[in-house]
This record gives sequence, structure tokens and C-alpha cells, in this order.
Amino acid sequence: MIKFIKKFRKDEEGAVTVDWVVLTAAVVGLGVAGVSTVQGGVDGLAGTISSGVSTKTVANGD
Repeated sequence: MIKFIKKFRKDEEGAVTVDWVVLTAAVVGLGVAGVSTVQGGVDGLAGTISSGVSTKTVANGD
């Protein structure tokens, strides 16, 4: 049993997986932070465009 524990402690097989999980979590966190930062401006711009488009009429080609 002691031999198994010593071997387990030296094994670095899963270390790369942990690194990728941490890196992926950081990228996702930055993406969420970026979206939440610009969300208010995008919502306001979408409302402005919506109100501008809704007041326009389409000319019939006849």
C-alpha cells in the first residue's frame, strides 16, 4: 500500500488536464465579464435601432 501511495504522489499524468481546465475556466470567465460589460450599451443601441426601424415605411415599387 505504501508503494502505491508513493507511486501515486509521483504520477503527474493528470496535471496537464488540470492546467487545461483552469485555463478554460479563465477564458470563459473573461468572456462572461466582457459580455456583462457591454450588455447595457448593446441593449440601448438595439432599442434605438428598433424604434428607428419601426417608424419607417417601406415604399411599394408600383
